[in-house]
Amino acid sequence: MILPDTKSSARWETADAKYLKEAFEAAGVDYDIQNAQGDKTQFQTIADQMITSGVNVLMIVNLDSGSGKAVLQKAQAQGIATIDYDRLTLGGGADFYVSFDNTKVGQLQGEGLQKCLDDAGKTTANIAMLNGSPTDNNATLFKAGAVAALQEKTTSGEYTVVADQAVPDWDNQQAGTIFEQMYTENAGKIDGVLAANDGLGNAAIAILKKNGVNGTVPVTGQDATDQGLQNILAGDQCMTVYKAVKKEADAAAALAIAAAKGEDTADLATGEVEDTESGGMVAAVLLDPQAIYFDNVKDVIADGYTTKDAVCTADYADKCAEAGIS
Repeated sequence: MILPDTKSSARWETADAKYLKEAFEAAGVDYDIQNAQGDKTQFQTIADQMITSGVNVLMIVNLDSGSGKAVLQKAQAQGIATIDYDRLTLGGGADFYVSFDNTKVGQLQGEGLQKCLDDAGKTTANIAMLNGSPTDNNATLFKAGAVAALQEKTTSGEYTVVADQAVPDWDNQQAGTIFEQMYTENAGKIDGVLAANDGLGNAAIAILKKNGVNGTVPVTGQDATDQGLQNILAGDQCMTVYKAVKKEADAAAALAIAAAKGEDTADLATGEVEDTESGGMVAAVLLDPQAIYFDNVKDVIADGYTTKDAVCTADYADKCAEAGIS
């Protein structure tokens, strides 16, 4: 298993690696989980070492489709089963793809932003879109889902998209710079921020705080990170999208274990997705994401994704009690 980095989201190490390790150990199979730390050369090196070592299955979260495709094809040439985890590698031809319904993730973000604007009594709004990395196919799907969800409002002219930019490599520092430019160029007249994940959302919130308007401009997110949940409790972020990573990891592990043992995988991949580059279909498992607002932050903790101690630190104790987190 090759994970992409630790910079774009904390989940890769705090959730995915943990749950995959637990699943592989429970099944009694040998495994190797490494992280490329955002380095495409390192990603290739790790893959070469794994292929040389004689792995039966190679599972990856690509850094981009180009480098991911090269790795998958090298593995396939050696008769190794391949699994795209979380991100589809366009043109890669993986045997399986395990993820969440990423268009629905974007749909929930778009619906969430509208809900939060409605709750704030804003019937018209200037929207800034802070999108994920242009090399991540998921980011394309998130945006498509969000745009579709907001289409009625944007077509009618009630909402105007005044800024729309992708953040290279999901880099939170760059996101702050990009959003500050958006804010300045629009003279502060931004009423809602469609941020693709909690890290980008937090970068936007920092700029809103700097300008004294945090809490008055709804910001979306994704991944239900501790920081994102705290921002929701504080009123600075209107929602996030929770993806039960344990379900994703368990589904991927089940496929990997079956493929490694040469067992039937037909019942494990319950659907398929189109590879828009090759036009082919990839056997897939797509899980349902969940929208999280102030009143159901407790669901993420109850599910075991994080803990009350991690989220409800001293600064957030009163808000946690108000949100029914016990």
